Amino acid sequence: MAATWPPSAVRCSPASASGPGLPCGAPRVRPLASAAPRSAARFRACPVAVGGPVTVWLIENVGLTRVQSQLVLSGVLLLVLAGAWFVVVRGITRRVEDPTVWYPARKATSYVVVLIGAFGLAWIWVQALSEFATFLGLAAAGIAVALADVLRNVAGWMYLVVRRPYRVDDRIEVDGVAGDVIDIRVQRTTLLEIGNWVDADQSTGRIVHVPNGYVFTKQVFNFTEGFAYIWHEIPLLVTFESDPDVAEAILQAAMDEVGGHTPDEAEERIRRAARSYKIRYNHFTPAVYLTVKPGGILLTGRLLVEARRRRSVDQQVWRQVLAALRDEPRVELTYPVSRVHLRDARGAASAASGRPLLPDEVGGSSPRPGEAGAGE
Repeated sequence: MAATWPPSAVRCSPASASGPGLPCGAPRVRPLASAAPRSAARFRACPVAVGGPVTVWLIENVGLTRVQSQLVLSGVLLLVLAGAWFVVVRGITRRVEDPTVWYPARKATSYVVVLIGAFGLAWIWVQALSEFATFLGLAAAGIAVALADVLRNVAGWMYLVVRRPYRVDDRIEVDGVAGDVIDIRVQRTTLLEIGNWVDADQSTGRIVHVPNGYVFTKQVFNFTEGFAYIWHEIPLLVTFESDPDVAEAILQAAMDEVGGHTPDEAEERIRRAARSYKIRYNHFTPAVYLTVKPGGILLTGRLLVEARRRRSVDQQVWRQVLAALRDEPRVELTYPVSRVHLRDARGAASAASGRPLLPDEVGGSSPRPGEAGAGE
């Protein structure tokens, strides 16, 4: 009576004088009662990776070595995953036209494919990789120092995925660079830059790559997270001779006309954002504040605007203000004035010498006493 060893314990024996060795992967049959226990030294572990029966088949039937079979399986796995990713992404982009829908779907597909590929390669190469475990353990400290920035960026990406301080389509500012987030990858975040030499937070057209590790070391400002509105101020400087009440009424009317519908929408969004953040505003309506500056009376209009509409709102308010001031004589805008004082030759000479000029130095306009004609 014979029993078959479990397939999981695949072992092979070397050839000996008593007979040829068993092929790797063949089940071993041993009599239960009559056969004497063999020494463990006569058996060696079969050089088969955890790739399973496919690896065994490649070794036994194709004649490949262990490493060659692992390379073949790795190549097939990568080709299958790349083809699956291409088919899925192409199907999504063809059927969905809205970028806000197909972009996250494409990113999710990429993450799933990468995750499956990582597990698949580990399943194929785990036995070979285990041989380098000791070496990697000794080299871990050096690798951590050499790849500190890379590891920090990966940790920053994980933080962005879990905590989500910003996401795609948010408007942020990191380390003095502001822009709209257009992509988030493992190592970096890509922004479409705004500001810089362009006024009023409009796009410059440049693409900026920001390392993800900056979320730990730099200040991150989010213009649109939770609450999509920001406070915008419009300064109006008038002369001291102007009527400040009339100027205030003109500015207030212009802001109410342009941003009058904003408070209701902003208040509703504030309520939703208050579930995650302690945001509380007492006033949502536009307001005008008055102060005095050396150049005149400064009236500052303050109103809520959407983060991406600052320039358009500013333009609309100023158009209405200028139209109202055109027919209002009681309000006059201030502007820089330069005065030039011209001096004649005498004044210039006096200024050069640092003392008043004497009469004879002026040119005989007042003769000295005792001179001819002095008493006449």
